[in-house]
Amino acid sequence: MAEDLKIATGSREEQYRSLVPQIKALTEGETDFIANLANISAALKEQFGFFWVGFYLVKGNELVLGPFQGPVACTRITFGKGVCGAAWKEGTTLIVPDVDAFPGHIACSSLSRSEIVVPFFRGNEVAGVLDVDSEHLNFFDETDRKYLEEIVFSIK
Repeated sequence: MAEDLKIATGSREEQYRSLVPQIKALTEGETDFIANLANISAALKEQFGFFWVGFYLVKGNELVLGPFQGPVACTRITFGKGVCGAAWKEGTTLIVPDVDAFPGHIACSSLSRSEIVVPFFRGNEVAGVLDVDSEHLNFFDETDRKYLEEIVFSIK
C-alpha cells in the first residue's frame, strides 16, 4: 500500500494520469470498502483541491453520506432528487456546469457552483455515487468524466 501521494502538476489530464495508478496502489489489497472510499476521496481532494469530494451510498430508497472531504454535507438524498439522485436514477455520469440551473438541485452548500456525479455499481445495480463539487462555474469536463469513471469502476 502506498502511503504518500505524489501531487502532479500540468494539465488536468496529466494530473489524472499520475493520480489513477496511485489510487489503485492505495486500494489494492485493501478489502475494507469504506477505507478505500475514504482514501479515494482524500486523494482527489489533495490532488485537485476540489471544493467537496465524496461518496453517497445506496441504502434502501436513499443515498446516505459516506466518506468525504470538504465542508459538512447533506446526509440523505432521495432517489431521483438533485444531481446525485438523478445520476443514481439514470445510472450515468452527470456533469452540471451550473448547479443553480439544474432542476431540483439540492444546495448542501451555497458555495458549490458546478458538479460532476459518477455512479458506481455492484453487479447491475447502482451501489452509490462519487460526487465532486467546485466553487467555479463550468469546472468539469469530459476529462473529469473519463478518469473519475475509471476510478469508480475499479472500486471493489
